[in-house]
Amino acid sequence: MLAFVNAASVWCVQRLAELSQWQARNPGRIQVLVVQVPRFDSERVPQRSLKLLRRAGVAAPVLLDSDWAALAALRHRGLTPRCCWWTRTAVNASASSVLTGDVERALFALVEGLPRPLDEDLLSSETLPEPRLTLRFPAGIAASSERLYVADSGHHRILECSHGGRILRQFGLGTADFIDGPADHAAFNRPQGLALEREYLYVADTGNHALRRIHLLTAQVDTLCGNGRPGDPVEGAVNPAARSPLNHPLALAVAGNQMHIASAGDNRIWSCDLGRAELHLRAGSGRLETRDGNAMMAAFAQPAGLAAVQQVLYVCDALGSAVRSLQLRTDLVQTLVGQGPWEFGDADGPRSSARLQHPQGIALSADAPLLWIADSGNGMLRTLRLGGGELSTIGLPRRLHGPTGLAIAGGSVWIAETDAHGVLRYDIVTGSLEDVSISE
Repeated sequence: MLAFVNAASVWCVQRLAELSQWQARNPGRIQVLVVQVPRFDSERVPQRSLKLLRRAGVAAPVLLDSDWAALAALRHRGLTPRCCWWTRTAVNASASSVLTGDVERALFALVEGLPRPLDEDLLSSETLPEPRLTLRFPAGIAASSERLYVADSGHHRILECSHGGRILRQFGLGTADFIDGPADHAAFNRPQGLALEREYLYVADTGNHALRRIHLLTAQVDTLCGNGRPGDPVEGAVNPAARSPLNHPLALAVAGNQMHIASAGDNRIWSCDLGRAELHLRAGSGRLETRDGNAMMAAFAQPAGLAAVQQVLYVCDALGSAVRSLQLRTDLVQTLVGQGPWEFGDADGPRSSARLQHPQGIALSADAPLLWIADSGNGMLRTLRLGGGELSTIGLPRRLHGPTGLAIAGGSVWIAETDAHGVLRYDIVTGSLEDVSISE
């Protein structure tokens, strides 16, 4: 099976997860080759595309269709729809077809009558495996004056560390699952965004499509909303017995008593009232666009980062290569940087001409109107001065490898360098950049 996907697309990643689950239930029945069709220039670099897929848990072999030649060839033969990026094409010696509709039923029909899989069909080996390090694709990061919290996404756990990197506590078993309870019994699934508020650490448990909470005093983990499967959230009180679903939450930000959630699966911003356990749609029509205006009519393009200050929520639109603002009092959405889902680059300067490429994280300086941006596609750390300022690039000794999460504390910007499996510390005053050695 050829699975034509774009690694930056959450929708494609979810479909690959479904396919992987089907394979796990039916071992050896179908061999998958993932064909990566790049959306951004950075994805034309083989290592970058492979990292994006591996961080999503894709272990299948990958072919990079850097100039869209393979996709164009299939379209020429009438085998792929023009309007859909995600396509699964089953190939055998005599024919090929496109799977649409009920894909699981189509897969069962496809393998019906086939002989028992050979032993070699049951073996799987990951090509170019990631190195075995303490961290694996760390995605989210939060910091206090004394502690550093890291969402070790590829190891399905949350780490509490000193600023020097020494691991003090681990929350989660380290295997992908959905379990509440004490730190050594609880389980996460590819957690990403983190938000620290008083004695609680809130977690966007992306793989479980849930909002989780860690009580730092007792190390107890519980779930506020989400039921382990992607779905359309339901506004109103969250039923503890049947929690409202979320759809691929990536980032969190606290404003007042509201936990704001960047839901990349449905291109919306949701808010959970922490006092009354109620879920509300805050902004977004659900369409993948960068449209401004009233919160319910505005549109986002896969929101991946959030930062809040006073009555303003700043949103990092990954596929829109944009930074947006949401006025919480007036429900007005505006674009600060970005020109649309297919406009990207690395230009500094005024907002009208500045460009980002697939940014995935933002953070606000505590003592200055300065927004820090993890420009993942360009491998840069950027800043945007609020109130009409320009977009600027921070001069670093090297390019960053897929930076995702950002946090600011102790005069430093803490960076989750996701593709390099590490954490960096950038000193705002001196401009020095150093590796934070995360270790026991």
